[in-house]
Amino acid sequence: MQKLAQALREFFRKGDLLLLLLCCAATVFGIVIISSATNYYGNARYVLIQSFALVLGIAIYFVFTMIDVDIFAERRDLLFVFNLCLMLLIIPFGVAGTTGQRSWIDLPLLPVNIQPGEVCKIPFIIILAKTMSVHQERISSLRSILHMGFHTCFIILLILILCSDAGVALVYAFIMIVMAYLAGVKLWWFLGGFAAVAAAAPFAWQYVMNQDQKNRIMMIFDPTIDPEGLGIRWHTRQSLSSLSNGGLTGQGLFNGARTQTGALNAQHTDFIFSAVGEELGMLGCVFVLALLSAIVVRCVYVGLKTNNYMNRLICFGIAAMLVFQIAVNAGMCLGVFPVIGLTLPFISYGGSSVVTMFMAMGVVSGIYMRPSPDSERHYITPKY
Repeated sequence: MQKLAQALREFFRKGDLLLLLLCCAATVFGIVIISSATNYYGNARYVLIQSFALVLGIAIYFVFTMIDVDIFAERRDLLFVFNLCLMLLIIPFGVAGTTGQRSWIDLPLLPVNIQPGEVCKIPFIIILAKTMSVHQERISSLRSILHMGFHTCFIILLILILCSDAGVALVYAFIMIVMAYLAGVKLWWFLGGFAAVAAAAPFAWQYVMNQDQKNRIMMIFDPTIDPEGLGIRWHTRQSLSSLSNGGLTGQGLFNGARTQTGALNAQHTDFIFSAVGEELGMLGCVFVLALLSAIVVRCVYVGLKTNNYMNRLICFGIAAMLVFQIAVNAGMCLGVFPVIGLTLPFISYGGSSVVTMFMAMGVVSGIYMRPSPDSERHYITPKY
């Protein structure tokens, strides 16, 4: 108990309490919206699960603040095995979520399902940052690029093969691109990568993507695809209707005409931003984006403050993860991005998502607590 009390004193003295406050505020706001969006179910199941995830998330935030991230980074091989084993659990225990994709695992001893694609993001960011730090002096070398490419392609292929979840796979790709750019990888590698993707795109379009996936992309540019909004455009049409109904100030919590009847599909998960727009209006949407932007800015600030190359990349990678999910989720609800099933961080319902986000923020808080670690030499010239 004495050690715990000492750890708590150190946490409140040195931990990033502002970041914790922002995360809790966003999650509590999300719980309120979830309560309204699931009111027509007639039970508080979703609210209770999300509230439990918040409490668990705060505990995890404390744990990851007190543990130096270098301890995890030095054992990145174990992190790699952890991600592999967690993803492979989909084979015997995988179940379909609300999107129909088999991206959840239902373990017999756990009361809730887990989404491995969410949990694996943080180990992936740490692995990538450590790999880049090992190659810091030759970050643009072929060996360095191959190492980064291997870790990224491996997890993306696992997600696509086991889950068929292109939305989550894109998050990993975006994280890698942002981290590699900020790590100092030369521009020609990005140009070469984009050229390779452009060359492979026609093949993927013709032989890999199904017609439903193609239509989700093309409907943004071609208004003749499902003009009545009864097929592939149905989700977007419902989302825009809810947003337009809200106007500037909204119809009020628990008073949204569409939200309270469940007319908006996945209104407590993927389309919760639209539920906010209907019941709290444009001002509510702006508040959500401002609150989440403050969390992103805080992550970037901590990254800029630290003198450690690896830790800086971890903060930037976590910020990139948040930016991508916020932009795609809001854009999906507004009809400017395809519907790919990404949750809005801290706001959408999902225990795995909330716990993962607090885990990520705990890592950032730990870096905030230790801006200049004594083990700097381990990041620059490791014996590998």
